[in-house]
Amino acid sequence: MNRIDARFAALRRESRKALVAYLCIGDPSLDESVDLALACVEAGADILELGVPFSDPTADGPAIARASQRAIARGGGLDGTLAVARRVRAATDVPIVLFGYCNPLYVRGLDRAVAQAAEAGVDALLVVDLPIDEADGLRASAAAQGLHVVPLLAPTSIAPRRAAVAEAARRYPGGFVYYVSVAGVTGNAEAPLAEASRAAEAIRNEVGLPTVVGFGIDGAGKARAAAERADGVVVGTALVRRIEEGATAEDRRRSVVTLVRELRDALDRTS
Repeated sequence: MNRIDARFAALRRESRKALVAYLCIGDPSLDESVDLALACVEAGADILELGVPFSDPTADGPAIARASQRAIARGGGLDGTLAVARRVRAATDVPIVLFGYCNPLYVRGLDRAVAQAAEAGVDALLVVDLPIDEADGLRASAAAQGLHVVPLLAPTSIAPRRAAVAEAARRYPGGFVYYVSVAGVTGNAEAPLAEASRAAEAIRNEVGLPTVVGFGIDGAGKARAAAERADGVVVGTALVRRIEEGATAEDRRRSVVTLVRELRDALDRTS
């Protein structure tokens, strides 16, 4: 069984919500990204999203865009992110999602990129700018390697788009849906999270996959609101900001661990 499916099955048995932690890999360095990823797991993250730094991250707000620029300036990219995934996988069985944009995968070749991701211990791909009706090639390649492709839906997703995601889930079962809480970029402090939680519940019922809410979740209260009816939450910008603001590696690790523990406690109170 894919590690993501096993984790959601375990969470259902325990009546707990999933905490998905995003990191922009290579910010501040590849070595520190490994340490921070493992720190997130130790503090209570259920799934890691390892972000491939990209020069034009159109779905990401200013904090993640700055992190991508810093990571790229230090040599980060697809190869570096896969190297981090290998090191994280050697230390833990936590599910890993490779998070990024189409261009690096297409430049490398889908089959080759997916095979390298599988070899590195990745369990799923999330490609932000790949529409569902253009994703068959990637889904087939991923399925051949035992990997999932995580779809995104948003408040603006019309019924045919949701139906296409449901059909893809029937053809390639497993994984989860990422529900974007607001039409906009990451880090939106005004995201309507209670509404997003209700929408995630409806999507889970329609698509048949666990559905988590992302965008705009930066603390315990917002995590509880988003997870009330959803299967979990994704936290990225808040972690990236903690890393950006940390003066030393020790400061950054301590701040990340504190936030993840606060989120874990909040989610466990929601369950």
